[in-house]
Amino acid sequence: MTDTPDVPTPEEIEALFTRADGTFLCARWGRPIAPVVFGVDDATLGTVKAAFEAVAELAGHPIAETDPELGANVMMFFVRAWDELPAVPNLDRLIPGLDDLVARLSAAEANQYRVFRFDEDGAIRACFVFVRMDEALSDVPAETLALGQVAQLMVLWSDTAFTDRAPLGQLSDGRVVLRPDVGAVIRAVYDPVLPVVSTEPAHALRLHARITAGRLA
Repeated sequence: MTDTPDVPTPEEIEALFTRADGTFLCARWGRPIAPVVFGVDDATLGTVKAAFEAVAELAGHPIAETDPELGANVMMFFVRAWDELPAVPNLDRLIPGLDDLVARLSAAEANQYRVFRFDEDGAIRACFVFVRMDEALSDVPAETLALGQVAQLMVLWSDTAFTDRAPLGQLSDGRVVLRPDVGAVIRAVYDPVLPVVSTEPAHALRLHARITAGRLA
């Protein structure tokens, strides 16, 4: 089967949702996204908000000012060092084992981490995003960093989905945008015809069919 660059093959789609342990899991948000961002200035806050709006529009999924149950269901923290996290009021209540997590992230010299919560149907209910602005990320433009983070929380990707290739790509004029194939998968995952969550690898075939149908429409 031959696909154009913005139409990934079923095998490529399956790989995006197949975890390191071999299990397949694809899930989307089951409620409007209500984000809040900590640790940035007003200008960067506007940039992050624009990234949420762009990716949500692509998915056809709503953004809300507040979540009726949680207040904010996306919390994005930008820090300079992981040991800043335990000082955030009440964060240990939201993230059990926070001290151990901080120790693991520090030991691994990680610069980003995401924690998802799910509702009883398996849809994404909440997401906590932690970004440590190390030397590498500090050199990344705010628009690029924000777009990449939002793309990675919009769908429950595999833990290895973007190990070898980032979800973003660069146009000939130098602008950084969401890769067309990644954008097509996000749009397909949010097709209301499809279930909010699937653990069956055959779901990749359904996603591929929706992407192809969208190109032919």
